[in-house]
Amino acid sequence: MEHDEAEGSIHQLRVLIANERQDRLAVLADVIEGIGHEVVARETHVAKVGPATARVRPDVAIVGLGISAEHALDMISKIVREAFCPVIAITHTHDPAWVSAAAERGVYAYITDEHTDELQSAIDVTLRRFAEYHDLHGAFETRYAEAERALEYSRRRQRDALELHDGVVQGLAVAHLALQLDHADDSRAELEKTLAQAKAIVARAVDELKANGISQDQLLSDTTGRGRDD
Repeated sequence: MEHDEAEGSIHQLRVLIANERQDRLAVLADVIEGIGHEVVARETHVAKVGPATARVRPDVAIVGLGISAEHALDMISKIVREAFCPVIAITHTHDPAWVSAAAERGVYAYITDEHTDELQSAIDVTLRRFAEYHDLHGAFETRYAEAERALEYSRRRQRDALELHDGVVQGLAVAHLALQLDHADDSRAELEKTLAQAKAIVARAVDELKANGISQDQLLSDTTGRGRDD
């Protein structure tokens, strides 16, 4: 896309156009070039429009309703599936049912053949909506990743706490039994072993959490906060 710094100028876009009727493609191409954009691909076949979209990666795609309504809808689906650009539909007349079906397949805007003078406005609106969608989608992905990270953090803490609890309880039980049997040295050895295991579990847990982006300050904050809650 070329950017002109002059105020009020139109940025030249790379446009893919699709229609099963060659004559309508020619007319649409003239309109697009007339408002300063470049037609980078012209497609009439459903099977070819998806690969063409992936190959040329246009800034926007415009699909016209030709002979078959289903043919146009299929082309829209193929383009949208590639996820490279937004799609605008052009119809002969206002057809709510077809427009609704096209919207379900991912069309961002539509105009009629009678109002091709509104094409630039439709392009502007479409690109803005497309950018907003991707910004929102990115925000949701970020939030989801943060939630997954928090969940994994919680699971690791639960696992380590359980392992630590079981190890300490078992070790203390063995040490206590040895002490009751008057085996003081065995009891002391078991206590030292249990303490070493506990230290190793805690050290491993801290290293794992740090490796996953949890800072030492956050670990201390979480531990302090949990103590206050308890």
